[in-house]
Amino acid sequence: MPKALISILVPFKNTERFLDDCLQSILNQSCVNWELLAVNDGSTDESHKIVQNYADKDSRVQLLHNEGQGIIAALRTAYKHAKGTYITRMDSDDIMAVDKLELMQKSLVEHGEGHLALGHVKYFSENGVGAGYKRYETWLNSLTTKGNNFEEIYKECVIPSPCWMVHKTDFDRCGGFTSDSYPEDYDLAFRFYKQGLSCIPSNDVRHHWRDYAIRTSRTDAHYAENTFLELKVNYFLELSKVNEKKLVIWGAGKKGKKVAQLLLEKKCPFEWVCDNPKKIGVNIYNQTLKAIEYLNTIKNFQTIITVANHDAQMEIVQYFKTRKMTSMNDYFFFC
Repeated sequence: MPKALISILVPFKNTERFLDDCLQSILNQSCVNWELLAVNDGSTDESHKIVQNYADKDSRVQLLHNEGQGIIAALRTAYKHAKGTYITRMDSDDIMAVDKLELMQKSLVEHGEGHLALGHVKYFSENGVGAGYKRYETWLNSLTTKGNNFEEIYKECVIPSPCWMVHKTDFDRCGGFTSDSYPEDYDLAFRFYKQGLSCIPSNDVRHHWRDYAIRTSRTDAHYAENTFLELKVNYFLELSKVNEKKLVIWGAGKKGKKVAQLLLEKKCPFEWVCDNPKKIGVNIYNQTLKAIEYLNTIKNFQTIITVANHDAQMEIVQYFKTRKMTSMNDYFFFC
């Protein structure tokens, strides 16, 4: 008896250099019961011809044209045609491990609805992978190994956009691609979290993630740092903020200032602390920065931490442990 159908959603735009590798990795999958919904998002190169060539040879491949503009509209276009019991997304410049679909589907069959299948990712690049991406890869995979991805959701996107699979019923419950919020992959991760999906632990590499200079996440304004911070603040206020508790920002660098601006725009009151002697007592945005010791004078509070230095973060964690305060309840790392 054939296993249930998997719908693979692939938006593409001007990725002719990489499409053959991507599409061939899908055709090479050990799992064969899938449909590929590839959506042309206004390509000006030969990308659409490459996809059409595959579609002409394999009925599981469908070439569609974006009914709107941009990646969200392209994903909506693909999903509109999806017939699968399971939904997954793929980037047109990446490569699937040969057993990716089989293992993800097996996980979802074993665990049932309410779960999210993931896998380790591995960056690769013709010019070498930068230290920042290597750190992100290591951090992300460490979460996926334990399946505790959502425990650090306010740091970075904890669900790799091209390496997840979910029951269609759960995907619809999470709102699918109805949201207009960017970054769309991070927004979807928050909605998975909001609806209480559980991440299935995995410790094998299922996706090879290509990095290159003109990759969308590097060049598109929708993926700029401020957009990420706005998304984090919005979901924090919706999902994690306890109104009875005083809110504190820890850190007055670039990210701390942006978080402060966003909270002020939303008329959300807060206190602000830092350990920089040059900033303590300074008035920024009509908010006076206080020394860290101020926290010892208050009991019922939540803290957004915008300090990026790893060693400093470990010291901050120890501080909250001494006060018997816990992550994702009392304090939240935003970087």
